[in-house]
Amino acid sequence: MTWLESIAFILGVANVTLVVRRSLWNYPVALVMVSLYALLFWRERLYSDAALQLFFFALNLYGWIVWRRSVAQAGEVTVDRLSAPERGGWLAGIAVASLGWGTVMAHWTDAAMPFWDAANAVTSVAAQILLARRRLENWLLWIVVDLSSIALYAVKGLTLTAILYVIFLGLSLWGYREWRQRA
Repeated sequence: MTWLESIAFILGVANVTLVVRRSLWNYPVALVMVSLYALLFWRERLYSDAALQLFFFALNLYGWIVWRRSVAQAGEVTVDRLSAPERGGWLAGIAVASLGWGTVMAHWTDAAMPFWDAANAVTSVAAQILLARRRLENWLLWIVVDLSSIALYAVKGLTLTAILYVIFLGLSLWGYREWRQRA
């Protein structure tokens, strides 16, 4: 456990708590958190997770804009659902992209766990896009990512980050329940 992991851990809990509450303040907190995790994951040779944090940085800027528009139009951050065909399309896309990215990581880098890391990264990208678009299903994807990440980070010896994902799992379950009532 390092100071970097400790600070990122605290910001991670704050960020997801703010997301569950549909607070715009989740975005500035997220920008700092993902920057710190990018450094941490790079040091641990979890390159997909490190690259994911850079993508999250950009996507958090996008989400901040989208959420601000929702507040301006509706007075609050509104929540919508995907249709059944949309859910199928997202799941198929996640599967294909995970396999493709895992293959790239396995053949072109010294990634520690290329396919596992890639599946977590790709599913996280999909979840973050759906979160930015205020779709309820983002929480279901985060639940899957949280369960998988707990195991991955435990295996890599990132104990505090594994604990963070246990907390994220609880927050994701809470988020799904809260957002489902508003969708």
